[in-house]
This record gives sequence, structure tokens and C-alpha cells, in this order.
Amino acid sequence: MTRLGDLERAVMDVLWDVVPGTSDGVTVREVAEALDGRELAYTTVMTVLDRLAGKGMVQREREGRAWRYRAAASREAHIARLMLDALDLGGSRDAALVRFARSVTGTEAEVLRAALGAEAGLTGPAPAGPDAGVTGSGPAGQDARPTGRHEAGLTDRVGDPRAGRARAADEATDR
Repeated sequence: MTRLGDLERAVMDVLWDVVPGTSDGVTVREVAEALDGRELAYTTVMTVLDRLAGKGMVQREREGRAWRYRAAASREAHIARLMLDALDLGGSRDAALVRFARSVTGTEAEVLRAALGAEAGLTGPAPAGPDAGVTGSGPAGQDARPTGRHEAGLTDRVGDPRAGRARAADEATDR
């Protein structure tokens, strides 16, 4: 589980909020300037970005003598990965999921129902919200909604060390 410290989280917030996904990324100086009020040394920000790159949280690309950084995955993908990792902490995954489902608001429950319905291929209203799983229109008007975590880019972008185990567990419960 990639847990972020306070400064790492602040840097990731800059990358998630300031840098659009289509951007070439930002330099260390641009991140430091976006963290106004913290009065951090350039080298501190550079070290944090280097460590985040080592953790696979950011991607970097050389531009002259400097590096340009951007988030390796969306904030939503990172949070989903944390939630899935938390389910592996022990105990019953089913019990944890039931407890979670009982703790969400009515609106959140509707979003979950819609997402699960779309996952199962059921018809119904699309999930609400701008980041509710629709990735855009496919060719010739086909629905480009992802049908699973892997296809949604979560395991590709965040890195799922259990991808094979999860698939085997799913197959075992289908028997």
C-alpha cells in the first residue's frame, strides 16, 4: 500500500489539481511555487518528487537538464487502490465490504449500485458525477464504460501486485 506522508500528499495534490492529464507535466520549481505558504527549499521538493517517482506515484520525463513530473494515475485510481489494499489487511473481505456498504450515504449507495450494475452489464442510469467510470465514447457510438478494474486502468496505472491472485479468487467463487 502506497501511503503518502503530508508533504507527499501536498505534492500529489498539486499534480492532480494543477496538471491536466494531457499536460507534459511540471518542473520542480513549478511544484514548489504551487506549494506557496509552505516555504520549502527547492531541493526538498525535488527529493519528494524523486521519492514519489520511486514509489511509482509520478512519472517523469527529462527536458533539458530538468525533469517534468505528472501523476502516474488519477486521484480516484489511487484512492480505489488504497481501498482495495485495505481489504487485504486481514479478516473477512466480505464483512468489511458489508460494513462499508452500510456506512455510506444514500447518494453514495446509488453511485455504487449504478457502478455495480454497469459492471454486471445491467441497463440503467449511468453513474452520477464527472469521474464515475465513464471514459468517453468509443468508436461508432459504442459505450466505452470500463467493465472491470483492469479495463478501467486501475491495475495498469497504479500497479496491482495481486492481479493474478484476484483473478484466481474470482474464478474459484464462480465454480
